[in-house]
Amino acid sequence: MKIPYYPGCSLKSTAKHFEVSAIAVAKELGIEFVEIPRWNCCGVVSSLTEDDIIHHVGPIRNFVRVLDMNENGLLDNEKRLLTLCSMCFNTLKRSNLRVKEKPDDLDVINDFMYQEKDYDGSVEVVHFLEILQKIGFDKVKEKVKKNLENIKVAAYYGCMLIRPKEIGIDDPEIPAIFENLIQSLGAEPVDWRSKIRCCGSYLTLNNKDTVIDIAYDILTDAQKNGADLIITSCPLCAFNLDNRQKDIKNKYPGFIEIPVLYFTQLMALTFGLEEKQRGLDLNYINFYNLLNKKVLSK
Repeated sequence: MKIPYYPGCSLKSTAKHFEVSAIAVAKELGIEFVEIPRWNCCGVVSSLTEDDIIHHVGPIRNFVRVLDMNENGLLDNEKRLLTLCSMCFNTLKRSNLRVKEKPDDLDVINDFMYQEKDYDGSVEVVHFLEILQKIGFDKVKEKVKKNLENIKVAAYYGCMLIRPKEIGIDDPEIPAIFENLIQSLGAEPVDWRSKIRCCGSYLTLNNKDTVIDIAYDILTDAQKNGADLIITSCPLCAFNLDNRQKDIKNKYPGFIEIPVLYFTQLMALTFGLEEKQRGLDLNYINFYNLLNKKVLSK
């Protein structure tokens, strides 16, 4: 299965371990990510104003790249565009929905990009979790080699994967797709209230103290409910929950560290892939120091 793949900016820099582990586990499942050529930034967040059509040019141009790939024989009429980053997924899908519902806006964007092929609204934005669900979590289970039955995992959805409802990949109030993945990997999903709570997002740039408080509440909620680790699909959430733990310890001296992984890293671990494919050395909180003995105990 070859699927056009949009990496986005973070997965080429601060979230390289997300991309590396995702490509590796996808290969194990017979899925090949075909990176779209000449991709550009998605714009990070979708515009919330009706008259800001220019904000949607970036996302639509990426859809044109998928059309180009099919026309040039790089794909066999594959019109899905796969994403990993929750924010890229949300931004791309919202722009796609906008131009499908408002063809006049699409005409304006196509006219603006007069040197590009016209976009016809035919591309579907999908998240890797949706692909895994479609092929079946039983297929994922078949690839598991390392026993995690004594590990409890808290799935952190955050905002962008499940909201708004017309964009999200699961129920915005009671999502379960992450938990289904965790069970297929042989671990135990944790039931906790903060899994759909916002991490503070870009407040981390100009109001770090607020993010420290929010992250502290989220992380301790996971721990109070028995979690050994947390998984996510958002590089910004990962930064606020993982890298900010140093700041959390400074403000809350009694805080106990907890590993925060991308879901594909947990998959790579359970699949028994090599360390360079797991990328766990790039996480801020050292997974092995805290959990390796427990993982290997059975």
